Amino acid sequence: MIGQSILRTVVKLLIPYVLLFALYVQFHGDFGPGGGFQAGVIVATGFILYSLIFGEATARRAISLPLVERLTALGVLIYAGVGVASMVAGGKFLDYGALTPHHPEHGQHLGIMLVELGVGITVAAVITTIFFTFVARNRA
Repeated sequence: MIGQSILRTVVKLLIPYVLLFALYVQFHGDFGPGGGFQAGVIVATGFILYSLIFGEATARRAISLPLVERLTALGVLIYAGVGVASMVAGGKFLDYGALTPHHPEHGQHLGIMLVELGVGITVAAVITTIFFTFVARNRA
């Protein structure tokens, strides 16, 4: 019983740092290795760790299936929205330079940041969904 209490305490302290590292990877992706996919996997790992230690029911109360489904759609919409915004601005799909025609370099930075954010949200939501699906199948 004491071991479980220690494990829960350590995980409660660890998860915020896992999520903080995911944010670092997400926003550092413009300047070095990393980005949306890696950050999404790290965020999902935080939710999976929480679920393994505190139980599936507790994890599902923290992040419900309808919320995960909405996040999946939101990530895809962000990604596609950047592409459509590029086309509306007169460029090709995902031509980030068209987002800010007066300074294409700023458009590149903005476009990459938004696309990576969409990818990160989608990856985190999909991996979380896959995990919860496997847990539900193993329960049955």
